[in-house]
Amino acid sequence: MTLVVSHNPARPADILIETPATGRQGVLAAVERARTASRLWAQGGAARRAAALHAAAERVEQAGDELAALVVREVGKPITEARGEIARAVAILRYYAQQPYDPVGSVHEPAAGAGLLFTRRAPHGVAGLITPWNFPLAIPLWKAAPALATGNAVVLKPAPPATACALRLAELLDGVLPESVFTVVPGGAEEGMALVDGADVVSFTGSTAVGRAVVQAATASGTPVQAEMGGQNAALVLPDADVETTAAQLAAAVAGFAGQKCTATKRIIAVGDPGPLRDALIGALNALRTGDPADPDTVCGPLISAAARDAVLAAASGGRLLTGGVRPAGLDGWYAAPTLVDRLPDGHLLATEEVFGPIAALSSAPDLDTAIACAGSVAHGLVSSVHTADLDAALRCADRLATGMVKVNAPTTGVDFHLPFGGEKASSHGPREQGKAALDFYTRTRTVTMLSAA
Repeated sequence: MTLVVSHNPARPADILIETPATGRQGVLAAVERARTASRLWAQGGAARRAAALHAAAERVEQAGDELAALVVREVGKPITEARGEIARAVAILRYYAQQPYDPVGSVHEPAAGAGLLFTRRAPHGVAGLITPWNFPLAIPLWKAAPALATGNAVVLKPAPPATACALRLAELLDGVLPESVFTVVPGGAEEGMALVDGADVVSFTGSTAVGRAVVQAATASGTPVQAEMGGQNAALVLPDADVETTAAQLAAAVAGFAGQKCTATKRIIAVGDPGPLRDALIGALNALRTGDPADPDTVCGPLISAAARDAVLAAASGGRLLTGGVRPAGLDGWYAAPTLVDRLPDGHLLATEEVFGPIAALSSAPDLDTAIACAGSVAHGLVSSVHTADLDAALRCADRLATGMVKVNAPTTGVDFHLPFGGEKASSHGPREQGKAALDFYTRTRTVTMLSAA
């Protein structure tokens, strides 16, 4: 029997949960139960679904302190960020609780003659969700809430290191949602691919390699799929930017939650002389508190695993190490100090691939056009940030940067759940997540033509 085991990354000897993996047949059986439940759920009407999602928001909010502590313990997220994630999860549920009352189609004038021409959206049936560990409640809910609002049932396969959070979420939703409308199937790759094979619509967030496999399997069977994958996000800093303010924003975007966000800043490109920004960044990174994620002053907690920590430390070699690149003394867990590197040789890992940790590379460009080209020279295109007082320069970057999201005088991290989320190139596949865009993804549209029988 395969077990799913989840450790506390700040204290690896602390095991949160050991539970049997669901197995392929168990996942397919859960999908079939969900498919049966989805029919009654969809037919129950907008008021029922809206009330259930409002009740779900109340349950999560009431359990906020408990859930925040669980997030800290299971994935090592600093408590301040964990509380923010719970607040976002509640807001997501409340936002989508209003959506069942939205129009589900439109009426059009026929091209010729009398009659009726209209469109109508309907749920797919079972939404298979495969989610990462770094936002163990917010990401499952920003996928599940629109799926549920539009009448789908949900089967969730969480990343193994976030299994305890997913199971606790399912307990909170039990009784609020009908039986089998929201199901968690613990497991790993076998369970994830079984869910792709069985579900009617699939949403994935995780690594680029796994996301490509999910997309390939889903498209081969004609299943609608969206995949949010990696990001190698660049921040462009122009000479007129406020250096101290910008450095503080960038340091938090590099090392907050140990850099374990797909929106974390990984590359910093100074336009012109990088010296003042370099000095400010070193100071800002060194000022961040690294340590126990339960401490409200902590910004950079542990990495999710020893392998993740070792990858950060390895990536710090090869260029000039400006700060970090070490394991902080006196900490038991999987920690790496916030790290900044410059003078990278051609083809260095930090310049070509995402390293999921508190590390970034600093470079410079002689002008804005060169900086934009450098920012777009990687395979991924999730989010970028631009730091400047020049409105024309900011607008030029917004038009030309090859990323799905552009932040001006704001960090790459942080998203607005009521707006579309997604990237370009290798970062994303399929329709956007969140906001109204999610309602389209979790439904299929029919066009109906009605003419007079006479």
